[in-house]
Amino acid sequence: MRAQRKEGLGFLVAAALATALVLTGCSPSSTDNGNDAGDGASLKVGYISLGDSVPFVKLVSDSIKAEAEAAGVELLFCDSQLDAAKALACAQNFKTQGVDGIINFQVDETAAESICAAGPDVPVVAIDIHQRPCEKVFVGADNYTAGFIAGEALGTYFQENFDCEYDAFVSMEQPAAGQVNLDRTGGAIEGFESVCGALDDSKYRSVDGGGTIDGGNTTFGDTLTALTGAQRVAVVSLNDDMLLGAFAAARAQGREGAVYGVAQGADPSSFDDIQNNPNWIGDTAYFPERYGELAIPSIISLINGETVPENVFTEHVFIDASNFAEFY
Repeated sequence: MRAQRKEGLGFLVAAALATALVLTGCSPSSTDNGNDAGDGASLKVGYISLGDSVPFVKLVSDSIKAEAEAAGVELLFCDSQLDAAKALACAQNFKTQGVDGIINFQVDETAAESICAAGPDVPVVAIDIHQRPCEKVFVGADNYTAGFIAGEALGTYFQENFDCEYDAFVSMEQPAAGQVNLDRTGGAIEGFESVCGALDDSKYRSVDGGGTIDGGNTTFGDTLTALTGAQRVAVVSLNDDMLLGAFAAARAQGREGAVYGVAQGADPSSFDDIQNNPNWIGDTAYFPERYGELAIPSIISLINGETVPENVFTEHVFIDASNFAEFY
């Protein structure tokens, strides 16, 4: 079943923003979260990393650490290593250590309720994956918008080069991410359809790559093997890691030229492909190196009893070989 549609016209605003940023040649600044957090001295904040072995996550973690230090916040770091059970142990540890707030970037939305129950009764900022019911603020991607931007770019490429003809459409997903997965992949599909029309269901494949390079390599490899003779395989990926794995699988089969993909994140692991792989059409950028500028002020304000918007989104821009140098 295709990812659920998220209603709304947010992608129009984001597209206009992206165009303006590209035209001015300026890197986007951190999003204004509507508050002035002030000094975080004397505050103790726990941070649960999704897994610093993932390049995107490492950039997020480094940014949060840097902003915490600048604000005078005592940051307790705990790497959940892509394991919900370890994230729960992190929350239990934070309760013992008496933190004033938590920034939670753990991988499994379905485990969030038990992790919330295991932790202390303090404000929680979720990073990129919802952590309900204790989540007070969601920081990170505007997932539907980000997906739409990438899908639209892939559709435009197929329209300009192949008159929207394709042999298969593969969506590389991570269902454990819950609503994030639905919104981001749903947006990517609708973005592609906005240019090339409704997908041919007989050509559509949804693949669980687990969010990792290895997972993408294995599952996409199996999918590509089953697509005997396919010469134009359109791929949308929830993140860079799974698209890296997909291209590795395609190379192993000598079919890299048959795969055309877009991804989410634009972290350094994808920089070479964005610039030099003509079949890597581009990425929706998330600027993970700036997440700390959003998360730390948000958690400080929550701890201080101040009002913070429910969603504090990063800015999204589609980056490809033609505009990469304008941002990195």
